[in-house]
Amino acid sequence: MAAPIILASGSEIRATLLRNAAVSFTVVKARIDEDMIRQSLIAEDASPRDIADTLAELKAQRVAAKHPQALVIGCDQILAKERQIFSKPGSPELAIAQLQSLRGQTHQLLSAAVIYGEGKPLWRHVGVVRLQMRDVSDTYLRDYVDRNWESIRHSVGAYKLEEEGVRLFTRIDGDYFNVLGLPLLELLSYLTLRGELPS
Repeated sequence: MAAPIILASGSEIRATLLRNAAVSFTVVKARIDEDMIRQSLIAEDASPRDIADTLAELKAQRVAAKHPQALVIGCDQILAKERQIFSKPGSPELAIAQLQSLRGQTHQLLSAAVIYGEGKPLWRHVGVVRLQMRDVSDTYLRDYVDRNWESIRHSVGAYKLEEEGVRLFTRIDGDYFNVLGLPLLELLSYLTLRGELPS
Protein backbone atom coordinates (compact mmCIF):
# COMPACT_ATOMS: atom_id res chain seq x y z
CA MET A 1 0.00 0.00 0.00
CA ALA A 2 1.32 3.41 -0.97
CA ALA A 3 2.41 5.70 1.84
CA PRO A 4 0.57 9.01 2.28
CA ILE A 5 2.43 11.87 0.64
CA ILE A 6 2.74 15.28 2.32
CA LEU A 7 4.00 18.45 0.67
CA ALA A 8 5.77 20.49 3.35
CA SER A 9 5.31 23.74 1.46
CA GLY A 10 2.72 26.48 1.29
CA SER A 11 3.59 27.19 -2.35
CA GLU A 12 0.47 27.11 -4.49
CA ILE A 13 2.59 26.58 -7.63
CA ARG A 14 4.23 23.44 -6.21
CA ALA A 15 0.86 22.09 -5.11
CA THR A 16 -0.60 22.79 -8.56
CA LEU A 17 2.29 20.99 -10.27
CA LEU A 18 1.71 17.87 -8.15
CA ARG A 19 -2.08 18.01 -8.60
CA ASN A 20 -1.69 18.38 -12.37
CA ALA A 21 0.56 15.28 -12.34
CA ALA A 22 -2.26 13.34 -10.60
CA VAL A 23 -0.32 12.90 -7.35
CA SER A 24 -2.50 12.44 -4.26
CA PHE A 25 -1.10 14.46 -1.35
CA THR A 26 -1.90 16.77 1.53
CA VAL A 27 -0.21 20.04 2.45
CA VAL A 28 1.38 20.63 5.86
CA LYS A 29 3.45 23.79 5.85
CA ALA A 30 6.79 23.43 7.62
CA ARG A 31 7.42 25.92 10.42
CA ILE A 32 11.10 26.77 10.45
CA ASP A 33 12.97 30.07 10.65
CA GLU A 34 14.19 30.09 7.06
CA ASP A 35 15.83 33.50 7.25
CA MET A 36 17.87 32.66 10.34
CA ILE A 37 18.99 29.30 8.93
CA ARG A 38 19.85 30.83 5.56
CA GLN A 39 21.88 33.61 7.17
CA SER A 40 23.70 31.09 9.37
CA LEU A 41 24.62 28.97 6.34
CA ILE A 42 25.76 32.04 4.40
CA ALA A 43 27.94 33.02 7.38
CA GLU A 44 29.49 29.53 7.21
CA ASP A 45 30.22 30.13 3.49
CA ALA A 46 27.92 27.30 2.41
CA SER A 47 27.36 27.04 -1.34
CA PRO A 48 23.98 28.11 -2.78
CA ARG A 49 23.33 24.45 -3.66
CA ASP A 50 23.97 23.33 -0.07
CA ILE A 51 21.76 26.10 1.31
CA ALA A 52 18.82 25.07 -0.88
CA ASP A 53 19.33 21.38 -0.06
CA THR A 54 19.65 21.98 3.69
CA LEU A 55 16.51 24.12 3.88
CA ALA A 56 14.52 21.55 1.88
CA GLU A 57 15.67 18.75 4.21
CA LEU A 58 14.92 20.69 7.39
CA LYS A 59 11.38 21.45 6.18
CA ALA A 60 10.76 17.80 5.33
CA GLN A 61 12.27 16.63 8.62
CA ARG A 62 10.13 19.02 10.68
CA VAL A 63 6.86 17.80 9.16
CA ALA A 64 7.95 14.14 9.09
CA ALA A 65 8.53 14.23 12.86
CA LYS A 66 4.76 14.61 13.31
CA HIS A 67 3.80 12.31 10.42
CA PRO A 68 6.22 9.34 10.65
CA GLN A 69 4.20 7.07 8.33
CA ALA A 70 4.20 9.57 5.46
CA LEU A 71 6.60 10.47 2.69
CA VAL A 72 7.22 14.18 3.22
CA ILE A 73 8.44 16.41 0.39
CA GLY A 74 10.46 19.42 1.53
CA CYS A 75 11.37 22.10 -1.01
CA ASP A 76 13.41 25.25 -1.27
CA GLN A 77 14.51 27.57 -4.04
CA ILE A 78 17.58 29.79 -4.02
CA LEU A 79 18.55 32.49 -6.51
CA ALA A 80 22.30 32.98 -6.75
CA LYS A 81 24.53 35.27 -8.77
CA GLU A 82 27.93 33.69 -8.31
CA ARG A 83 28.01 33.29 -4.47
CA GLN A 84 25.54 36.10 -3.75
CA ILE A 85 22.16 34.86 -2.50
CA PHE A 86 18.93 36.73 -3.23
CA SER A 87 15.77 36.55 -1.14
CA LYS A 88 12.15 37.49 -1.64
CA PRO A 89 12.06 41.30 -1.81
CA GLY A 90 10.47 43.02 1.16
CA SER A 91 9.39 46.11 -0.75
CA PRO A 92 9.01 47.39 -4.32
CA GLU A 93 12.23 49.36 -3.85
CA LEU A 94 14.14 46.21 -2.92
CA ALA A 95 12.61 44.40 -5.90
CA ILE A 96 13.85 47.13 -8.26
CA ALA A 97 17.32 47.04 -6.68
CA GLN A 98 17.48 43.23 -7.07
CA LEU A 99 16.48 43.39 -10.71
CA GLN A 100 18.99 46.16 -11.37
CA SER A 101 21.78 44.01 -9.93
CA LEU A 102 20.75 41.04 -12.11
CA ARG A 103 20.21 42.79 -15.44
CA GLY A 104 22.62 42.12 -18.26
CA GLN A 105 24.05 39.13 -16.39
CA THR A 106 23.52 35.42 -15.82
CA HIS A 107 22.24 34.00 -12.55
CA GLN A 108 21.04 30.63 -11.29
CA LEU A 109 17.85 29.30 -9.77
CA LEU A 110 18.45 26.21 -7.63
CA SER A 111 15.35 24.19 -6.77
CA ALA A 112 15.88 21.57 -4.10
CA ALA A 113 13.55 18.77 -3.03
CA VAL A 114 14.09 16.20 -0.29
CA ILE A 115 11.78 13.29 0.51
CA TYR A 116 11.82 12.31 4.16
CA GLY A 117 10.40 9.03 5.44
CA GLU A 118 11.21 6.16 7.77
CA GLY A 119 12.97 8.69 10.00
CA LYS A 120 15.55 9.73 7.43
CA PRO A 121 16.02 11.46 4.07
CA LEU A 122 15.28 8.90 1.34
CA TRP A 123 15.85 10.98 -1.79
CA ARG A 124 17.13 14.41 -2.75
CA HIS A 125 17.69 16.43 -5.89
CA VAL A 126 18.76 19.97 -6.71
CA GLY A 127 17.77 21.21 -10.15
CA VAL A 128 19.71 24.14 -11.61
CA VAL A 129 18.51 26.65 -14.19
CA ARG A 130 20.73 29.36 -15.71
CA LEU A 131 19.04 32.59 -16.78
CA GLN A 132 20.43 35.46 -18.83
CA MET A 133 18.66 38.75 -18.13
CA ARG A 134 18.32 41.50 -20.73
CA ASP A 135 19.98 44.85 -20.06
CA VAL A 136 16.62 46.50 -19.37
CA SER A 137 16.19 50.17 -18.52
CA ASP A 138 15.51 51.57 -15.07
CA THR A 139 12.22 52.93 -16.36
CA TYR A 140 11.03 49.54 -17.53
CA LEU A 141 12.08 47.90 -14.25
CA ARG A 142 10.21 50.47 -12.17
CA ASP A 143 7.11 50.12 -14.33
CA TYR A 144 7.39 46.31 -14.27
CA VAL A 145 7.57 46.19 -10.48
CA ASP A 146 4.73 48.71 -10.17
CA ARG A 147 2.47 46.61 -12.44
CA ASN A 148 3.38 43.24 -10.94
CA TRP A 149 4.25 43.87 -7.28
CA GLU A 150 1.40 41.85 -5.74
CA SER A 151 2.35 38.85 -7.86
CA ILE A 152 6.15 39.01 -7.55
CA ARG A 153 6.51 39.98 -3.90
CA HIS A 154 6.75 36.31 -2.86
CA SER A 155 9.18 35.32 -5.63
CA VAL A 156 12.95 35.17 -5.22
CA GLY A 157 14.49 37.59 -7.68
CA ALA A 158 11.23 39.57 -8.00
CA TYR A 159 10.00 37.98 -11.22
CA LYS A 160 7.77 35.18 -12.48
CA LEU A 161 8.62 33.60 -15.81
CA GLU A 162 5.07 32.35 -16.21
CA GLU A 163 3.94 35.98 -16.31
CA GLU A 164 5.38 39.26 -17.65
CA GLY A 165 8.73 38.42 -16.07
CA VAL A 166 9.58 36.29 -19.12
CA ARG A 167 10.20 39.56 -21.00
CA LEU A 168 13.20 40.26 -18.77
CA PHE A 169 15.22 37.38 -20.24
CA THR A 170 17.12 36.52 -23.41
CA ARG A 171 18.08 32.94 -22.56
CA ILE A 172 17.02 30.24 -20.11
CA ASP A 173 18.93 26.95 -19.82
CA GLY A 174 17.27 24.26 -17.75
CA ASP A 175 14.04 22.54 -16.80
CA TYR A 176 11.03 24.85 -16.59
CA PHE A 177 9.68 22.96 -13.56
CA ASN A 178 12.84 23.96 -11.68
CA VAL A 179 12.07 27.58 -12.51
CA LEU A 180 8.71 27.08 -10.81
CA GLY A 181 10.42 25.69 -7.72
CA LEU A 182 10.14 21.91 -7.98
CA PRO A 183 12.32 19.29 -9.75
CA LEU A 184 9.10 17.58 -10.79
CA LEU A 185 10.34 15.04 -13.34
CA GLU A 186 12.99 13.62 -11.01
CA LEU A 187 10.53 13.57 -8.10
CA LEU A 188 7.89 11.71 -10.10
CA SER A 189 10.48 9.22 -11.33
CA TYR A 190 11.52 8.40 -7.77
CA LEU A 191 7.95 8.00 -6.53
CA THR A 192 7.15 5.76 -9.51
CA LEU A 193 10.23 3.56 -9.07
CA ARG A 194 9.43 3.26 -5.38
CA GLY A 195 5.92 2.04 -6.23
CA GLU A 196 4.10 5.02 -4.74
CA LEU A 197 2.72 5.99 -8.16
CA PRO A 198 1.38 3.56 -10.78
CA SER A 199 3.66 2.87 -13.72
